[in-house]
Amino acid sequence: MTEHLTVVSHPLVLHKLSLMREESTSTAVFRQLLREISQLLAYEVTRELDMTTKRIKTPIQEMDAPVLAGKKLALISILRAGNGLLDGVHDLIPSARVGFVGLYRDEETLQPVQYYFKVPTELDQRLVIAVDPMLATGNSSVAAIDLLKEAGAKNIRFLCLLAAPEGVARMKEAHPDVPIVTAAVDEKLNDLGYIVPGLGDAGDRMFGTK
Repeated sequence: MTEHLTVVSHPLVLHKLSLMREESTSTAVFRQLLREISQLLAYEVTRELDMTTKRIKTPIQEMDAPVLAGKKLALISILRAGNGLLDGVHDLIPSARVGFVGLYRDEETLQPVQYYFKVPTELDQRLVIAVDPMLATGNSSVAAIDLLKEAGAKNIRFLCLLAAPEGVARMKEAHPDVPIVTAAVDEKLNDLGYIVPGLGDAGDRMFGTK
């Protein structure tokens, strides 16, 4: 992928995102919609995977069939909200290796604090897709990508549901080599660092917490 930012404007993505934005949408429905929309976004973020061919035999004859090349992909969930996107993407790519980066946002400084890091081996040989529903200030996302690069990752893509212009700019400044795929770029951040109009706290809405 060459574009730094790709906004997926597919009608099904837009429709499901609108349902997720609604305050009245239940936790169960929100979670199901997130799983569905993540598969549609995964289709875009994996559009340019490396391919090779494999000799197979169909019921009719032998052929050189296209298959994925190289090491299995690595899907990295930025905890905890990233798990909602992870589930749908993993459904689409069940052979992918999975890792987790645990970060929480200090509510006073809005800076990320790391509490967990467990990722697959040989990241330098894998396409790494980091997932987190919200790209708000961009601080947590930048910190997560920093950690992944320190662990050896060289080919990274970032998948999110919603982004704020501030988060996109922060990511581009810190990691211009990491393409972003999202369903929408909203208007701005509010004083609390939440995306406006947004959909609230994705983790709280997904897990029914406050």
